[in-house]
Amino acid sequence: MSIKDYFVSLFKGIHSLIKGMEVTGKELVTPKVTEQYPENRATLKIPERFRATLTLIYDENGNHKCIACRTCERNCPNGTIHIDTRMVDLPGGKKKQKLDKYIYDLGSCTFCDLCVTTCPTHALEFSNDFEQAVFRREALVKQLNYLPEKDEPVAPAAPAAPAKPAAAAGQAAQPVSPKNEENNEKQE
Repeated sequence: MSIKDYFVSLFKGIHSLIKGMEVTGKELVTPKVTEQYPENRATLKIPERFRATLTLIYDENGNHKCIACRTCERNCPNGTIHIDTRMVDLPGGKKKQKLDKYIYDLGSCTFCDLCVTTCPTHALEFSNDFEQAVFRREALVKQLNYLPEKDEPVAPAAPAAPAKPAAAAGQAAQPVSPKNEENNEKQE
């Protein structure tokens, strides 16, 4: 190492030190802002886009839009969401999958918003209620569908259709298919 290189590196080090002290000095004289957190809850402004905890959106009648399709459960990278479903019978004899329990583990959520953006019915949202401190991790596991599920409206039963008279020759009506038509032509 030459003497020239030694002095160049020495001046670079001193320049770097002065630059760092300049930043520290500016912060030393700027006014400090202290949030009086527990006392200012009423006036505290939380941004709308802040993601604190997942919630199901309920309407004024107490119904949510979740159809239990499990899209949010599949898209969750940490397995934070677990959906339990049950099958219910509809009036027309059909069956429908209904939401039984929507379990959300706030302790393992990364707040990535994939569940909200991929929900086909827009049934989920993040609230900005940031006070979620608890003493036990089990208290962070929440059931989001806290309101009881409304029953499906039962449609009145349709009156029974009158019995159709038998065919004139006493034969039961048979569906006509191309194969039956060929057999009938051969017999004649």
